[in-house]
Amino acid sequence: MSHAAAPRPITAHPEAALGGRIRVPGDKSISHRSLMFGAISLGETRIEGLLEADDVLGTGRAMAAMGATVVRDGEGLWRVSGLGCGGLLEPEGVLDFGNAGTGSRLCMGLVGGHSFAATFVGDASLSRRPMGRVLDPLREMGVEVIARTKDRLPLSLKGAATPTPIVYRVPMASAQVKSAVLLAGLGAPGVTTVIEPVATRDHTERMLQGFGADLSVEVDAGGGRVIRLVGRPELKAQAVVVPGDPSSAAFAIVAGLIVPGSEVTVENVLLNPLRTGLFQTLLEMGADLLIENERLSGGERIGDVRVRASKLAGVVVPPERAPAMIDEYPILAIAAAFAEGPTVMEGLEELRVKESDRLAAVARGLEANGVACVEGEASLVVEGRKAGARLGGGLVATHLDHRIAMSFLVLGLAAEKPVTVDDTAMIATSFPSFLPLMESLGARFTEA
Repeated sequence: MSHAAAPRPITAHPEAALGGRIRVPGDKSISHRSLMFGAISLGETRIEGLLEADDVLGTGRAMAAMGATVVRDGEGLWRVSGLGCGGLLEPEGVLDFGNAGTGSRLCMGLVGGHSFAATFVGDASLSRRPMGRVLDPLREMGVEVIARTKDRLPLSLKGAATPTPIVYRVPMASAQVKSAVLLAGLGAPGVTTVIEPVATRDHTERMLQGFGADLSVEVDAGGGRVIRLVGRPELKAQAVVVPGDPSSAAFAIVAGLIVPGSEVTVENVLLNPLRTGLFQTLLEMGADLLIENERLSGGERIGDVRVRASKLAGVVVPPERAPAMIDEYPILAIAAAFAEGPTVMEGLEELRVKESDRLAAVARGLEANGVACVEGEASLVVEGRKAGARLGGGLVATHLDHRIAMSFLVLGLAAEKPVTVDDTAMIATSFPSFLPLMESLGARFTEA
């Protein structure tokens, strides 16, 4: 999305039942990493199913700016000719990541493992997001940081000539922090160790092993993980097939559950156990949700997710589940708005530092559409559907956050009154085909 893109408000209208089969774009986390690992491997990495959204394309441009060859052929296949581990080159211009928190933070780790300087910039939303949790361990490894505003973009990094391998205990559940440290550790002699008390999405570990890194994972008695990476490996190019993004699939899945009479199937969805917390929660709420055609592809479980409209009940979501569904809480809140009884969500402090303060944005959006909720410092209680309540009719402030926009458009498909979001231009950062795919199921959207 252009930093100056004009706002595009959209209204979602309650209509007839939704139905059909769709495929959502490739998983964003795997797409980012495919481009990065291809850039630091020897040979040509071929990527099928890459998410061609603004966030991921920004990562591709950053890899090209540091010397890798990144091209797309006419069939949608991406080819990355890499420079080998430690072989990236100092970029001539700034690295512009737009709205991409994942791309920028992981790339900071990559740059931290090289002895050159790079300047990171982003849009207004990304420039407000704190980067200190990534920069602090990188500083321990010898990376120099220069920032106009403390630990926020724009900022410049200069990697150490010989990065220091460290043992780092992640203070919060964050796959981005873990991944940044491991990526910087690729350039360090010796073993870099990351200890995470709660398991987070493990695509970095799986993919680094697939590209040839010497990486081991131990799980302790409490479910925490100790990850050890031997630095300066010889990574070799791979063929990567990117499965469908479960975070994108979540919108159609919840819509199929809350719009009366609906039946929706989303094909080819990634079912990594550290990414399926939403599906587990929906099943606990009484969702008619079935995994079909389950299979393995590239070491990852994938399958088709079929849902039918269901009578949902409120539940208590345990805080330890948050890492497996952190991006799905906005759409879970929409499902909870149509459930019987309260849904309690805890352990949500990470939502305060996403593309927006998602916790506050969700709460204000619910209130604007007649849904009672209680916002805590790191919690949200959605009271559930009240007898005779007529939901909808509100205007939702999205705060440049794609997941807020898509979640409340789903609310508008099931509410009694239309729901308008103030901007949808930023949806292109993660799910550019969201509107047409939902319309293919029977959704109706109009320009507001």
